[in-house]
Amino acid sequence: MSSGIALVIGVGAENGVGAAVARRFAREGFHALVCGRTREKLERVAEAIRRDGHAASAVVGDTTTVEGVAHFFDEAERRGSVPRVVVYNAGNNLPVPTLEIEPRFFEDLWRVCCFGGFLVGQEAARRMIPNGGGSLLYTGATASTRGRPPFVAFASGKAALRMVVQGFARDFGKQGLHVAHVVIDGIIDGEIVNTRFPAIKDHLGEGGMMQPDDIAEAYWMLHAQPPSAWSLEIDLRPAREDF
Repeated sequence: MSSGIALVIGVGAENGVGAAVARRFAREGFHALVCGRTREKLERVAEAIRRDGHAASAVVGDTTTVEGVAHFFDEAERRGSVPRVVVYNAGNNLPVPTLEIEPRFFEDLWRVCCFGGFLVGQEAARRMIPNGGGSLLYTGATASTRGRPPFVAFASGKAALRMVVQGFARDFGKQGLHVAHVVIDGIIDGEIVNTRFPAIKDHLGEGGMMQPDDIAEAYWMLHAQPPSAWSLEIDLRPAREDF
């Protein structure tokens, strides 16, 4: 028996956080709807979940537009129901020296990191609260709480998203929608590091990086929390990480 729809927005590589979260919820009986901009990557993630015997579908769309966000939710309902879980994992962390940040680059990062999260939260509340609520979970970063170069643009979007999440939690929690923010404070052992920055992995050594599947456990834990003890925010980091 299906547990419902888990809508995961911002899914890329198979060894990324979005894909790991989708796999985790699929194992619990959810139909994982993996959403993003690149069909090839989405189909690989969905196919891998199906090979493991679970339900998954890929949906391509743009989370920075009202129409794109509505499309994600419409596809969920077309596959059976209003989502019980929505995860916003979209983001684009690129280091750029502060004086070299172009206005368009700054705005684009804000749109992905913050504005898209705002649009998704609004749509989730409109559809999920009348249907009994559920969980609305957001991926944060070190930059959500601390701005530093060369990540000024990224930090501005992530910090703004954190405030949006706090507002949503206070607005929608009493109506049965659990809104929570996950601060990922560390380097993730995923595609970006392994393909672009392998020296970082060598430098950090064993136990110095975060495993996507371990991160995904936190999202499941948040969804499973009873309403009498909900978390607004949790932070995750490797045991060896300085903070």
